[in-house]
Amino acid sequence: MAGTRVTHTDLEGSLPLVARGKVRDLYEINDSTLLFVTTDRISAFDVVMRNGIPNKGALLCLMTAHWFEVLSAAIPGLRTHFVSLELPPQIPSKFRDEYRNRSMQVQKLVIFKVEAIVRGYITGSAWASYKKDGTVCGIQIQPGLRESEAFPGGPIYTPSTKADMGDHDENIHPDTAARVVGARYAQRIEELSLSLYQCAAAYALERGIIIADCKFEFGLDKETDEVVLADEVLTPDSSRFWPADSYSIGEPPPSFDKQHLRDWLMNQGLKGKDGVEVPDEVVTKTENRYREAFERLTGNAWTGRC
Repeated sequence: MAGTRVTHTDLEGSLPLVARGKVRDLYEINDSTLLFVTTDRISAFDVVMRNGIPNKGALLCLMTAHWFEVLSAAIPGLRTHFVSLELPPQIPSKFRDEYRNRSMQVQKLVIFKVEAIVRGYITGSAWASYKKDGTVCGIQIQPGLRESEAFPGGPIYTPSTKADMGDHDENIHPDTAARVVGARYAQRIEELSLSLYQCAAAYALERGIIIADCKFEFGLDKETDEVVLADEVLTPDSSRFWPADSYSIGEPPPSFDKQHLRDWLMNQGLKGKDGVEVPDEVVTKTENRYREAFERLTGNAWTGRC
């Protein structure tokens, strides 16, 4: 379905709708399983744009499934919420082509109210904070770093609050995250996040991509008391991807993520504004960057069909 955009889902009661997020719509399959439907909606600065990016939902869904496979094989004991890319039988035939490859069956979890952000390079809001007072999310960083430089001691863990729809996430110190989710769970989330980043960063670099920073989400399996990797993983929506061949310290590199959209919004004075219609040129460039990231990281050609 090349060129189409799915920005709204409606299964006409075949499955109950649980929630709508900025990008994903969640439906309940049964007591233990949800259906995540990844739409083509795109957000920036915590605001959803009026129009979407063609094929974005399928690209993100399939990239996430690829990462779950890669990371589960590389990190002993890692659990993810992934169940299947198959559509459940309750989905009517008239919807199956539209929802195939943008939908994922996942285990129900109790989602922790923090977002686990790992930063390998100083850029974006971390760079702005560092220039101001030498800290990133309340963590003191050694002086003398330049924009886009790797953190000398290795990646750092900088969690944020997980805001409700319409609110804004806020960066917090790891100690604050421990008070939010409990010290034992916070330690496991931090350890997993850093391990996931280091594994993914090495994998991506072999394919010509630097992962500057990324966000993970985790949930609790109450039956086993285990911390489980959830939501999307290491996509252009949740990560900052740079092409390794054009990386240079001292300036912001080009990216494979939605930075082009963020730049356009800031240049137009539209940062944080509701109801923004993204022009075709920005839509096309964003779609192309997402597709290139998918092809580099998975090794699979994108056919242009969801």
